[in-house]
Amino acid sequence: MKKEIEVKGVKVQVLIKEKSDYISLTDMTFGFREGSGLIGKWISNKNTIEYLGIWEQIHNVNFNYPEFGVIGKEAGTNRFIMSAGQWIERTKAIGLFVKPGRYGGTFANKDLAFHFAMWLSPEFQLYLVSEFQRLKEGESNQHNLQWSVQRVISKINYQIHTDSIKENLIPISLTKEQAKMIYANEADLLNVAIFGMTAQEWKNLNPAVNGNIRDQATLEQLVVLSNMESINALLIQQNFTSEERILQLNQVAISQIKSLLTAKGVKFLGEV
Repeated sequence: MKKEIEVKGVKVQVLIKEKSDYISLTDMTFGFREGSGLIGKWISNKNTIEYLGIWEQIHNVNFNYPEFGVIGKEAGTNRFIMSAGQWIERTKAIGLFVKPGRYGGTFANKDLAFHFAMWLSPEFQLYLVSEFQRLKEGESNQHNLQWSVQRVISKINYQIHTDSIKENLIPISLTKEQAKMIYANEADLLNVAIFGMTAQEWKNLNPAVNGNIRDQATLEQLVVLSNMESINALLIQQNFTSEERILQLNQVAISQIKSLLTAKGVKFLGEV
């Protein structure tokens, strides 16, 4: 997923790669006279090499320590020149990557991008951090709003679902405790249809995880679960047996989740 921020009149790409934010170093250099050549100068700096190496040691289990040692000895000499591509190839680094194409260039994990920005200009770095934080706050607010809307929809459908159970499945003579047991059974009918197991079966498999099976559901599963509650309410009203309903609901879950996983709108929601 690609986003964009504007730093002192310069548009800078922000990409999500493996759940981490990467910022375009190439875009960041557009406002400086030397241009993208500054990236090579930065990487060739001995202090930068040390910083990059420490970052990789913390985050990269496949980091090539022996080769980093060789580079460290070379860094600082007059003949030492290092490019982003060479650094990545020689050390198996993951903090930088080079993207080809029209909107490509050299990208760095946000930690390294902030270091590069400080090397370019302390003022530029302050503006970059400020705009990046603004971007992340906007994403967080949007995610919270969408999640709240989904929770409201889920509650509305749940009320429809429980009302239908009360009207069609619970005899008048049942006690409150017996009614609760029927509600629990219907909830697990939906759990089995979409998750393949009951709430207790999930808890037995995940004793150390806080919450319940629905707390760990994906966005797609929550959307389908809300739909299934309404569908189950209709099936109950039409006097389908639990065995008939669970088979139909399972097919609904399979079909709808497949559709959601290929829908651009839901992909966007999941990436926010």
